Amino acid sequence: MRTPLLRFSARTFRRRLVGALGSALLAAALLGGGGSAALAAETAPAAAAPPDGDTVASPPGANDWNCRPTAAHPNPVVLVHGTFANRFENWLVLSPLLKSKGYCVFALDYGTVPGVTSSGSGVLLPIGGLGPAAESAAQLGRFVDLVRSYTGAAKVDIVGHSQGGMIPNYYLKFLGGASKVDKLVALAPSNHGTTLSGIANLAPYLPGVADLIYTACPACKDQVVGSAFNRKLSSLPDTVPGVHYTVISTVFDEVVTPYRTQFLSGPDVDNITIQDSCLIDLSEHVLIAFDPTSLHHVTNALDPAHATWVGCG
Repeated sequence: MRTPLLRFSARTFRRRLVGALGSALLAAALLGGGGSAALAAETAPAAAAPPDGDTVASPPGANDWNCRPTAAHPNPVVLVHGTFANRFENWLVLSPLLKSKGYCVFALDYGTVPGVTSSGSGVLLPIGGLGPAAESAAQLGRFVDLVRSYTGAAKVDIVGHSQGGMIPNYYLKFLGGASKVDKLVALAPSNHGTTLSGIANLAPYLPGVADLIYTACPACKDQVVGSAFNRKLSSLPDTVPGVHYTVISTVFDEVVTPYRTQFLSGPDVDNITIQDSCLIDLSEHVLIAFDPTSLHHVTNALDPAHATWVGCG
């Protein structure tokens, strides 16, 4: 069992880690980069680029538009990154893992702003998840249609992280996605909004700072508890019939808080806390997308007929 001292130290370390990362990403989003979306498309290596001409770097194993689903894995998997992220960096671990298991894997960038880029692996990468969440959900819908068209699949499975685990809910509820999605697996999703460990509650007292952040990142405002988007998303039941839901969370999440607000209520929902499988797992909001325990839960959720026991690592 973890001692209080160990738990305190882990929380402090993870908060500092995510705080530093979040600050760096927010600064990049607010200040912009030296490139543009067009430049990113020109300089990134094209790995089986989709027909819309998007040549921004894909994570290993993703976006092979010649891939055809097998009987073992009939649903292509669509990966949806989080806020201040992109498909390449968010899915460096999960994408090749799923590909190695025989899935057709696809990943989109959404909510990007022209000129806002980061440098990764020698190429310019977009910083995504910034645009209005409803518009990003519509982008997801168009991407799902593209995947279905090219693969011939009737339905897809979606795996999302953070905002990327929440906007599929909007797509399912309001944009006709329920008939096109079989399973939704969400890592640390902002399903019911977030208080950002209480920081969001200070926004009314810091109007200048809040306005600056929300102007550069409308999705940040949309994900705050009580926002217009959050209220609309909550106006309907958490789930829609016919879709299988899995939510995977960590007690150390300091971005989508309180962490239990990530969970969904419904007849076909599996809410998982990774520390129930591995008590010593210290992964927080960012690292949950790379954590062996949480990704084991992902693969189990995608293929429940062949699920295996989940422990540490």
